[in-house]
Amino acid sequence: MTRQQAIDFLLASPVRFAHMIGFDKLVDFHNDWIIEMVRGREDKTLQGHRGSYKTTCLSIALALLIIMLPNKRILFMRKTDDDVKEVIKQVKKILEDGHTRYFVQCIYGVDLRFTVTSANEISTNLTTDVRGTSQLFGMGIGSSLTGKHFDRIFTDDIVNLKDRISKAERDHTKSVYQELQNIKNRGGRIYNTGTPWHKDDCFTLMPNPEKWDYKRTGLISAEEIEEIRQRMTASLFAANYDLRHIAAEDVIFLDPTTGGDPAMVEQGTMHVDSAFYGEDYTAWTIMRKQGDKYYVYGKMRRKHVEDCYTEILEDYSRFMCDKIYNENNADKGMVGRDLRKLGAKVVLYAEHQNKYIKIVTYLKAIWKDVIFVNGTDNEYINQICDYSENAEHDDAPDSVASLARLLYKKRDESTYIPIW
Repeated sequence: MTRQQAIDFLLASPVRFAHMIGFDKLVDFHNDWIIEMVRGREDKTLQGHRGSYKTTCLSIALALLIIMLPNKRILFMRKTDDDVKEVIKQVKKILEDGHTRYFVQCIYGVDLRFTVTSANEISTNLTTDVRGTSQLFGMGIGSSLTGKHFDRIFTDDIVNLKDRISKAERDHTKSVYQELQNIKNRGGRIYNTGTPWHKDDCFTLMPNPEKWDYKRTGLISAEEIEEIRQRMTASLFAANYDLRHIAAEDVIFLDPTTGGDPAMVEQGTMHVDSAFYGEDYTAWTIMRKQGDKYYVYGKMRRKHVEDCYTEILEDYSRFMCDKIYNENNADKGMVGRDLRKLGAKVVLYAEHQNKYIKIVTYLKAIWKDVIFVNGTDNEYINQICDYSENAEHDDAPDSVASLARLLYKKRDESTYIPIW
């Protein structure tokens, strides 16, 4: 292959190149995405649904830019440094591939060699830039931009679920994006990829997006979409797959299944959600997974947790529970130590996950397979069915979601990172 043929092939047929190196799920429209990423000149925004391979396309584009424009300095930005490392690692693998090295040899007559390679930087022997800076530099939005300048800037998923639930996070993301305009070199561009999460998120500052929802790409079957839809709330599905915003629905958990045999939760696992003072409830849940079903027994009292010890331990003994899980964030383990002294086996853990995210992620995922057994408090079930993002009380859904996180798809106990 001649030098010009190699250049023409990479610039006109990047998806064929992608297939050569193993990315065989990319299709024709991905070819247009990659070409625009590599050859476009104006700032641009691409919104693609989850699973549309936009980050894969971006990885290929970054590798091609390192080859085709070796003296341009590129910034790749994601939400966190760890997210960045995944993509930098993939770009490095693309450059190491034998097919890539063949094209480099055809174009430059040299073997591709890395001069800088780390978790967040890549540079090769193709550059002749006297500045001595890396060709590709990756960073999370929490890193400092002071003194940095780039010819091409790519943001990928800098808006995520954190922006949906936190105005402070939205404001921070916006401030970082505005700073990117100041570090873009003259004649440079910013290319943004991601999905929308909130009507006032950072996408309001970006160029009007080209949108590829799940219907437009055709990458997900009707059966797969229905399964995905069942696992998340309507507002989250709209953001991730329809690429649109709708108000958070008032009702998340509809039509609970009740009437299960209480024997089905025997030898199950208990969780205690403690209330201390104020208007909160103490809720305790016993869950046992039987086949594909999750049998749940739940109680709730508008009392200080210490006033519920007798009832909690009666249910613990009655259903022969294997252990009790109890969060120790608020009381430094006091409740757990009390219950141990009273004869229960208790696992204490520190909770780090946002409560709303936990509930809509884990409880929503198994909701259609949850069966509440007889003896469960009606008030307990009602609080779950009344739960929304802005609910006044969330003790029951929080408790059952904590166990759902533990037992869903046979997750092991390390999910909880027990303290002692």
